[in-house]
Amino acid sequence: MSWLSRLFGGRSEKDSRRLDYLSEALTLEKSGDLDAALTSYRLALREKPDDHKILLNMAIAYSRQSRLDEAIRCYKRALELQPALPGAHYGLAFLLLKRGDRDEAAQHLEAFLASPSKSADSANIEHATRALEELRSPQVDEPAAESPEIEK
Repeated sequence: MSWLSRLFGGRSEKDSRRLDYLSEALTLEKSGDLDAALTSYRLALREKPDDHKILLNMAIAYSRQSRLDEAIRCYKRALELQPALPGAHYGLAFLLLKRGDRDEAAQHLEAFLASPSKSADSANIEHATRALEELRSPQVDEPAAESPEIEK
């Protein structure tokens, strides 16, 4: 790209490369190649380390691979950059529930429900509401499973 093009608002090579990494990652993720997609996301993130959108996509890919710790780290980093990201609060809440961290999960569900994104559908809102209600209700201990009697 020439300096004249950049002067009038064209993209630099660096910006084009980052966009290529991100596009590549999204394409790879759609095709099911999550390892390669994560590599491309990491390359895109190297180019722009404070891009919360890349971090959100990485968190989703890590979640799909059941790599919960990495997904949680990505969601938390995205929230450091953009504290009101509804999608990050939603995704993080349910990962924290899987990990058994009920209190922190409730905080993120509350944050999501306080300002759900415009793209959040009613199913996401209902799911978060139901999960938060369950977290707020007193926990009932499950009765110990009785061993079946053996007939003699």
